[in-house]
Amino acid sequence: MPLYEIETEAHIIITWADDEEAAKAVSEDCYPGEAILRLMKRPRDSWVISKGVLGIKTRLDPCRVARECLSKAAGDKVHAIRLYMQETGDDLEKSRKVIESNMVMGW
Repeated sequence: MPLYEIETEAHIIITWADDEEAAKAVSEDCYPGEAILRLMKRPRDSWVISKGVLGIKTRLDPCRVARECLSKAAGDKVHAIRLYMQETGDDLEKSRKVIESNMVMGW
């Protein structure tokens, strides 16, 4: 069953539905009277929201996150930096420094 992202005037709904019409029905059932601004079928069957992007501060260990990103990227620095940015919401410069410093430590 596909995963749909439905944006209304005040909410973003993530739901599984058989098709677009079923996804619209979920939105209308949950939030009647709210216009659907955007309805999108997600390319995968999961959806992830980075807390950093939302401005939610977490107590992540930057070295642990960097090592996980380096591992996922098989040591590819540029890919690891991108993964770190997605995971933490940090900017390019800070992400580069964290990844490079962990590469030097032998992740």
